[in-house]
Amino acid sequence: MRLRSLSEAECYARCYGAHRDESVSFVRIVRRRGKRSNAAGEQLRELFEERLDAHGPEAEAA
Repeated sequence: MRLRSLSEAECYARCYGAHRDESVSFVRIVRRRGKRSNAAGEQLRELFEERLDAHGPEAEAA
């Protein structure tokens, strides 16, 4: 049983937690080099195409 109703600010603090520290911090996002992962993907694609070509049209017709 509640003795008094809560204000909107009190409800927000209960649901989302009170803001103890109002400071802002910045986070640097370090991007990975795209060439390395791109080259691996390209190599995988080429190997897959080679395997498909090795089967030939006979396998496609069957």
